[in-house]
Amino acid sequence: MTDEMKNKSAGDLLSDALGNVSALVRSEVDLARAEISENVSKAGVAFGLIAGGAIVVLVALNVLAVALTAALTELGLDASWSALIVGIALAVIAYALIAKGLNDLKLFSLAPTRTAKNVQRDATAVKEAYDDQ
Repeated sequence: MTDEMKNKSAGDLLSDALGNVSALVRSEVDLARAEISENVSKAGVAFGLIAGGAIVVLVALNVLAVALTAALTELGLDASWSALIVGIALAVIAYALIAKGLNDLKLFSLAPTRTAKNVQRDATAVKEAYDDQ
């Protein structure tokens, strides 16, 4: 123990400890905010993929559906069979895009997991420090 610590009163030591705990809590809250912000940003990208997939599906339905149906009809298929084939193909593409976006959302959680681990570690360290005294 240093001379400075020997000269401090119990009140001063308690005040220092509370100040350190307060600083620790503030830093953990800041870390949680940063982690949540990062996770929300990732979710925004995933939602963007889903929206992009939806836009591509709409464009595809408006532009390619007629062209593909006409091409299949010219090859000798009945117009209704041509339209059915084109509709199924576009539905498969739409499903793949939306599934990719939803899968990207499942890959991470919005909860601040790193912060939770840090808080548990800090609580254990504080408990051990007080148990040793």
